[in-house]
Amino acid sequence: MAPFLLLVLVVTHLAIACQRELHLRDDIKHVPTFPLAPRQAAPFPPVWTEQEKILHTSFSAASIDTWSSYYTHGDHMAGCNKSMAEETAREWSENGVSASLVEYEVFLSYPKEQKLVLKQANGDVHEAQMFEDVLEEDETTGYLGASPAFHGYSKSGEVEAEYVYVGRGQKDDFAALRLANVSLAGKIALAKYGGPFRALKIQNAEAHGMVGVVIFSDPGDDGPQEAKGQAVYPNGPARQPSSIQRGSVAYINQYPGDPTTPGRPSKPGVERVSNPSNLPKIPSLPISYRDAIPMLKALDSHGIAGKDINRGGWIGGLNTTYSTGPAPGITLSLTNVMNESITPIWNVVGIINGTNTNETVIIGNHRDAWIIGGAADPNSGSAILIELTKAFGKLLKTGWKPRRNVVIASWDAEEYALIGSTEWAEEYAPWLSGTAISYLNVDIAVSGPLPGAGATPELRGVALDVMKKVIYGKRTLYDAWYDLNQFRPEDNGFTNLGSGSDYTAFLQLGIGALDFGMDANRNTPVYHYHSNYDSYHWMKTFIDPDFSIHTTVGQYIALLAYHLANDPLIPFDMDAYARNINYWIRDLIGMTLGIDKDYGKIQRQLNISELDAAAKKFQRVAYDFVDLTRTKSFLGDSQRG
Repeated sequence: MAPFLLLVLVVTHLAIACQRELHLRDDIKHVPTFPLAPRQAAPFPPVWTEQEKILHTSFSAASIDTWSSYYTHGDHMAGCNKSMAEETAREWSENGVSASLVEYEVFLSYPKEQKLVLKQANGDVHEAQMFEDVLEEDETTGYLGASPAFHGYSKSGEVEAEYVYVGRGQKDDFAALRLANVSLAGKIALAKYGGPFRALKIQNAEAHGMVGVVIFSDPGDDGPQEAKGQAVYPNGPARQPSSIQRGSVAYINQYPGDPTTPGRPSKPGVERVSNPSNLPKIPSLPISYRDAIPMLKALDSHGIAGKDINRGGWIGGLNTTYSTGPAPGITLSLTNVMNESITPIWNVVGIINGTNTNETVIIGNHRDAWIIGGAADPNSGSAILIELTKAFGKLLKTGWKPRRNVVIASWDAEEYALIGSTEWAEEYAPWLSGTAISYLNVDIAVSGPLPGAGATPELRGVALDVMKKVIYGKRTLYDAWYDLNQFRPEDNGFTNLGSGSDYTAFLQLGIGALDFGMDANRNTPVYHYHSNYDSYHWMKTFIDPDFSIHTTVGQYIALLAYHLANDPLIPFDMDAYARNINYWIRDLIGMTLGIDKDYGKIQRQLNISELDAAAKKFQRVAYDFVDLTRTKSFLGDSQRG
């Protein structure tokens, strides 16, 4: 199955690290057209076996609340809080899941000095604020040790230059600027978030000879907006004007993990690359939209007006023309100094041994965050995993033992480049390739009320079936899922997985995966992604006051893991996998049409005959497998009757 999972990575959209591909749906041009299956019966309340009932009823919303508070009230940037890893391992072990720390020594960069100054031609200056406002209502926004605005792995440097607004920083945005004869070389790019992963914005700017990048979150991309009369956080659902989105700028589209040890686990003595190819060569900084306003306004009437660029998403929600610039004599002075070092990080790994030690199910969440909080990303998942180990511990006390091994992991340094999970997967690659059947990812478990998931095709059937076993409010999770997804073109509402979170290293080893969580949309309070306002107070006030949504996610992941680990026959839908493989191959051919105008040359170079033959063989075997399992199921039912 491995070659086809690698094909998934080729044809799916690169996601923002941590976020589900769901958030980028408007930018995905290549989607399957399989319709959502007709609504299936989902009894309410669900009917559980005794073991399912133990798992479902073992989750405590009050306990999840307590652990959410614990994880979100201390600094836990990558490599910065070993005691939190130790406490996680201790709690898992007390719950009945034997856990220990696994350490790696990885290359990380931390902020030392960050500064951005707008200099007007008349001598006026505006210095951007590198920290969010401290809010009296939200105590962790005033904690000492909060990180400034920075990009992980950004190039250290000091530059001063005129600047150009480049929209979302997509390749097509730069093409539009070139077509309009806007000067780019030697300039600083001012871009807004949305569209491609932030690192690709920097990569695109670098490719056009630009010397720095500044990125801001535009409120026009939000649902609730102050401009529409809605109060800003903490008084309402709209984006706080000083909110800043931090994040990594490593080119994980090239490879994930420690940039200095591609393909090798970062253990003491490992050979390291001195100049990693997947790190940017120009400095960058994130800023708030409040600080972006004077920078955008300074470009009004200079260059090409936003309305004349004719690019979707170019104009945002701020009171400015979104002109390109540059403006003569108006510059940005950007200072970005990073401390780079080889630093220890700590994964927590817990194991429940199965009766068949040759098959393994893995559940993972990352623990590190850019900020003190991280109530949604990642610690909604961290708090849930505490309860999940408790639920499986209670089941173990009844004498139950899973057919397959269950591994539960709390990864460190995901935010920088999916490092903790990648290093572990690299270290144990032979064992994982031979035994792991599925990886279940719980990253941003809760940022809103709407179920969202990406998954490899073989998991989508069982993922839907298990939703029928989970209560969500006054209906099943399946009914909530169906009502949300019935008009979506993706296969049963699931998106394909790209490289957005810790499932990436497992996909590269040929291991199927699912990424699940409850998401926000344009009708829900703004999720302050990677900001100091992704806090316990925000979660408790606006998203999940009683932590019932967290509880639902935990129950779902526990039941899904239970069936993958315990069903006599692994509940894979290989029929769906075969259908999708054929689609991906057609899509791969279609995508090459747009790679270069010289298509004829590319067409001659693209030979997929071996891949196509393997896909057809896989399809025949998959269909035979499905027929066999249906026959066995029928015979079993007949014998019982």
